Amino acid sequence: MGFRWSARIQALRFHVSGWVRNLPDGDVETHAEGSPEAVDEYLAWLEKGPPYARVDEVRSRPVEVRGYTSFDIED
Repeated sequence: MGFRWSARIQALRFHVSGWVRNLPDGDVETHAEGSPEAVDEYLAWLEKGPPYARVDEVRSRPVEVRGYTSFDIED
């Protein structure tokens, strides 16, 4: 299973809304909204990623809440 699909499944599991997408350089970018605890759980999962994924680094920063109500995979 791909990283984006796995990230979406975990986001839904943790009740996080937002999106995930691939970047041209091969990195993955995500925007996550939810309770601080839910976002922390999602970030902790991102540190490991799905089986067979290689996660070198996770960088996070606060962003403006946009009120997403779902979690989507963007192209």
